[in-house]
Amino acid sequence: MTRSIRPDAVLVQAVIAGALSFAHLHDIAAAAGQDGWKAWAYPISVDLLLVAAWRRLRILRSTGEPTRAAWTWFAVALAASLGANIATAGLLDLTNVPAWLRILVAGWPALAFLGGTLLVHTPPTETDSPAEHVDAVAPKFVPAEVATEPVTAPEPVPDAVEAAEPVPALPAPPPMDVPPALVDHARKLADAHRSSTGHPIDSATLRDRLGLPGPMADQLATHLA
Repeated sequence: MTRSIRPDAVLVQAVIAGALSFAHLHDIAAAAGQDGWKAWAYPISVDLLLVAAWRRLRILRSTGEPTRAAWTWFAVALAASLGANIATAGLLDLTNVPAWLRILVAGWPALAFLGGTLLVHTPPTETDSPAEHVDAVAPKFVPAEVATEPVTAPEPVPDAVEAAEPVPALPAPPPMDVPPALVDHARKLADAHRSSTGHPIDSATLRDRLGLPGPMADQLATHLA
């Protein structure tokens, strides 16, 4: 059975747009004095930084980490690509490139190397042990002792008395104090769990992820509800 091959319009459009942007970056680099293989390396450098920043941005979003650094490098790469596309639209004389543009093109490799290194070699904090992270940001939690009053057994009731007074109920244990730093960290885990599974996090998952006792995990789940 033969399968019909149908071209994907989005993929075709992406290939065309990428080829045009690649050519514009090459033309700007060549006009700025970067001839030969160097002019072809500039578009690759810009596109790789753009892809690396977008990939890092998706990872940080899934783990609930701050995305400011990834957005910064994504904007830098996008500005370089978009600027080259606009400059080649007749707004810039490629036979007489200004000095500031030559400086930007010549300094791009160092900037791209710095951005790529920071994006690739900065591990997310989610890879650390959850228990170690809690110990680092929150003080040791020592549950308070629950004081209960001794309960005395009711005295025998004579046969003539039909109803006896009810035995007083035990007082409810006081709620546990949860450190604010631990609540913030648990909220990040809950947001990441909801974005990846589509369901709110439960106390059992919090207990396993953070290495907490069961009562504290239940109390922490009530703070997130």
